Amino acid sequence: MPELLTAAQMRAIEQAAIKSGTVTGLELMERAGSGVIEAIFDEWPELAQPVSADNMSTQSVKRAVILCGPGNNGGDGFVVARRLHDLGWRVKVFLYGDAESLPPDARVNYDRWLKLGSVQMLDAYDRQGGWGCDLLVDALFGTGLKRALPELGELFWNMEDMVNCFPVELGHDIGRPAIVSIDMPSGVCSDSGRVFPYSDSDPWFPAATAHLTVTFHSLKLGHVLHEGPEFCGRVVIKDIGLSCSTEIGTLSRSALIELHSDPKLGRHVCSQAKPLVMYLSKDNDEHKFSHGHALVLTGGAGKTGAGRLAARGALRIGAGLVTLGVPPCAQMEVACQITSLMLTRVERAEELAKTLEDARINALCLGPGLGQDRARDLLPVALRDPKRAVVLDADALSAFADQPEVLFAMLHENCVLTPHGGEFARLFPDLAEKLNSPAEKGPAYSKVDASRAAAARAGCTVLYKGADTVIAAPDGCCAIHTAAYDRAAPWLATAGAGDVLAGFITGLLARGFAPMQAAEAAAWLHVECARQFGPGLIAEDLPEQLPKVLADLS
Repeated sequence: MPELLTAAQMRAIEQAAIKSGTVTGLELMERAGSGVIEAIFDEWPELAQPVSADNMSTQSVKRAVILCGPGNNGGDGFVVARRLHDLGWRVKVFLYGDAESLPPDARVNYDRWLKLGSVQMLDAYDRQGGWGCDLLVDALFGTGLKRALPELGELFWNMEDMVNCFPVELGHDIGRPAIVSIDMPSGVCSDSGRVFPYSDSDPWFPAATAHLTVTFHSLKLGHVLHEGPEFCGRVVIKDIGLSCSTEIGTLSRSALIELHSDPKLGRHVCSQAKPLVMYLSKDNDEHKFSHGHALVLTGGAGKTGAGRLAARGALRIGAGLVTLGVPPCAQMEVACQITSLMLTRVERAEELAKTLEDARINALCLGPGLGQDRARDLLPVALRDPKRAVVLDADALSAFADQPEVLFAMLHENCVLTPHGGEFARLFPDLAEKLNSPAEKGPAYSKVDASRAAAARAGCTVLYKGADTVIAAPDGCCAIHTAAYDRAAPWLATAGAGDVLAGFITGLLARGFAPMQAAEAAAWLHVECARQFGPGLIAEDLPEQLPKVLADLS
């Protein structure tokens, strides 16, 4: 699966390639600058129209402002400036920092630009300084930022005004904004997607807001976590010669593998969550018990809807059989609502234990609408067999909020916890506090860090829900599914959607998926169902959309 890298991991890959002698830092910088130009022209074809020698009117000449920072991101910006100049653009270049302190490769490209144009110091933003342009390129900090940028706050705030703001008499307007960040919008932590605050006492979070972010080789964690998608706009990945298809790809892949066990860079590289499509199909010679038997426990009368949603999700995703464990007071209510699902009477722990004597029941779901008292009674029995997969959601998580260590002591490696932000904070208050505290310096504490720590503490897989859903295993493996960019699914903000997700995971566990695989696939399919259905979605629609989604994958 595609990797999601930290800044340190990306630097290690680049340095390994340079050290091998097959590429130089200058070559990588040149490729990066060229990739930015390609991405800009792909996004805004009107900017790619050439300016001929006999058509050099004020209206036809395109204008760019390039903001270069004190590191190699600034070096990429100087390359962009030079390439645009060669295409007939009028380019203004501003430098934040001291040219004498630029890294060697960035300094070379600074000197190359000086042969074509001037560099002004970016020591203050003057809104009246004639910054109007067709294209604004943020090459200030990229992935290397480790602090807040209050001194650039006014600049970031007014970026939109810098595009398309030529005097009216020039009639110069490309009709849409074109703000591009190289690697990462400045002000956003590339490892967490968090924005560094202006100060401890000021809630203002200054950062560049791009319409297009161009990154290289692979997405970074900050592109998909927290506020990253909001500031990045659209993200395009450009190959700069570090992919598997190139000569140095073998070396960079080896470097990436080494990172999996380097404690300084994180034990594992994160991946993007996607389903293993080949395992979602069924073979002709299989029968219902080949795909497992899931048991979903419901609440009492008037509180069975969440459990029924979860059970329907488990059945639709392919579990061979799904049974609802229902207390006597709700049996009639549930019996009137189901057909394909089965029903059995489960009121107390003793009855659950009796039900679980059927070894063919290989996956359980507890929590949706269960009630906390009922959860405290049933969980010790549900978690007794470490070979049986168990999904804990909603009330099953909150039932032990005052004593989370009691819950953790019962858990085993075949469990999956599915907390949203509030439930996570109740189970892991110290981790939530650290995650929700202002990001004082980079790399900032991320949702990946919190999820990995939670999984290690609980000893099982944790799916931390949200638009940026993070799935982590106790051994440090981690995957992210972000419902943003072309996978945005705002319609999932509806009652019962989380219950269906719990059911999806349960059904996949019943089918034999490992906990991490089940959680990854379920998160992806959950969002895909919402995307295909569209506005007006309610939770009942999610399982019914699944057959079409699965058919499209086959």
